Amino acid sequence: MSQRIPSLFIAPSELHGRGVFTGEAIPKGSIIEICPVLVLSSDDLLRIKETMLYDYYFEWGEERSGAALALGFGSIYNHSIAPNAKYMVDFEAQNLEIHCIQDIEAGEEIKFNYNGSPESKELVWFEKEKGSQKR
Repeated sequence: MSQRIPSLFIAPSELHGRGVFTGEAIPKGSIIEICPVLVLSSDDLLRIKETMLYDYYFEWGEERSGAALALGFGSIYNHSIAPNAKYMVDFEAQNLEIHCIQDIEAGEEIKFNYNGSPESKELVWFEKEKGSQKR
């Protein structure tokens, strides 16, 4: 099942190129979007690392050894260590769910922590790559 709050839109972001924003306030606890995913094979994962899609896939599976591309706006949300949303994976339904973890105002960018936990302060791959332009 795919669903999205109708007021979401993609626009230029001060963080990293483009991002997902909302045109209306979203209350804490809301489901922002349910994104179907395309689960990639291990061969696909090797190939994707050589393309621009490397910056847009999610680790997938119980052991996080696989990969998936989120459809909808799923792969456009930007990373923050001060997120206003979180993502949850549903391996069985092959979905990525974006949940609001604090009230979000109209016009605000929706961000989640790429490490999976909103509390994580661990650097993500592009922060570790000095001078990286990756999102």
